Amino acid sequence: MRPDGSVDLDAAQRVATHLVDAGHDGLVVSGTTGESPTTSADEKDALLRAVLEAVGDRCVVIAGAGSNDTAKSVESVALAQKAGAHAVLAVTPYYNKPPQAGLVAHFTALADASDLPVMVYDIPGRSGIAIARETYLRIAEHERITAVKDARGDLWFASRLMQETGLDWYSGDDGMNLAHFGNGAVGFVGVTSQVAPTAYREMADAVVAGRWDDARAVHRRLAPLVDAVMNVTQGAIMAKAGLAAQGLIDSPTVRLPLVPADEEQTALVRAGISAVG
Repeated sequence: MRPDGSVDLDAAQRVATHLVDAGHDGLVVSGTTGESPTTSADEKDALLRAVLEAVGDRCVVIAGAGSNDTAKSVESVALAQKAGAHAVLAVTPYYNKPPQAGLVAHFTALADASDLPVMVYDIPGRSGIAIARETYLRIAEHERITAVKDARGDLWFASRLMQETGLDWYSGDDGMNLAHFGNGAVGFVGVTSQVAPTAYREMADAVVAGRWDDARAVHRRLAPLVDAVMNVTQGAIMAKAGLAAQGLIDSPTVRLPLVPADEEQTALVRAGISAVG
């Protein structure tokens, strides 16, 4: 964003291009850790179209389309398809704590709203409700519900559900990416990877090649940066601080109720980036 809080589409395209150049094979636009709660539908649409224009022919572009209002989420899915998104990310409805039958109906409605594949996002720490095993079994029957972003922190549960559903599993917790890989996940959807894309590509490539010692070395090198981005304050605040420190964006501006990183927090991000090398 610009210092006045308006969306900077040119900067978004620069960041998207930088990440793909550094090895990202997919980008989520308007993810929930980002500023989707405070951007309008028109702003989200413009941002998605800008990223697609910049890198849509070089990577998978996934539109964040979930919310705690099914009707609005369905509309977002339809707009994402119209814009040219390749898939959608659908977070578990938050705060209103729907019953499991409501989750089935919600995810089914989103999957029915377009021809796009759907990645379900399970993050009970923020949404207030976890997706139950029986719910996973039911939604996995839908041909367009194909993947899970897992931020529930239960590797055994993930193991069982991978086996029982056949869904593609992605780590949604930066600190557990390597553990999820070892558990059978096919990838990760991260926050810290915005400020260390080359290292995360290196770790993923090492896993694919079966070089687990190398993957562990990268994982450990990333630890101070993950702590700085994810465990000090809100992730988008720290990711923007890191991008600004690297000169990739002009301003670390965030919209209220988020506030920019202070000097101490920015110093932690800089130190984490230095530790990665």
